[in-house]
Amino acid sequence: MDQQLNADAVVHPAFSRLEPEEAVQAVANAESASVLVTDRRIAVADGDRLALDIPFDALRRIQFDIERDRPATLVIVPEHPANEPQVIAVPPERFEEVTRALALIGSRLYRLD
Repeated sequence: MDQQLNADAVVHPAFSRLEPEEAVQAVANAESASVLVTDRRIAVADGDRLALDIPFDALRRIQFDIERDRPATLVIVPEHPANEPQVIAVPPERFEEVTRALALIGSRLYRLD
């Protein structure tokens, strides 16, 4: 697990699905959901429910929209229509952890091409 993560402070349903040697790189908590980024995949939890769990090559698009005086909107769109896109409200106090996760995802997507 990444040194910046405190495993005791984070609960995410995808933890139980991690493969041996899979490394958690970031966990970003938003208003009603959390995003887990490993070296192999991205997973979104809505409370205790795992709403999305896909490898990076199954990710089509991510959009992060910031507006004045409103929570930002994070949209995660999988490649396959059977996987439901995720729309996540992100309050300003969570921008830093979410953008860190986005930077990791973006770097990984760039390497896939």
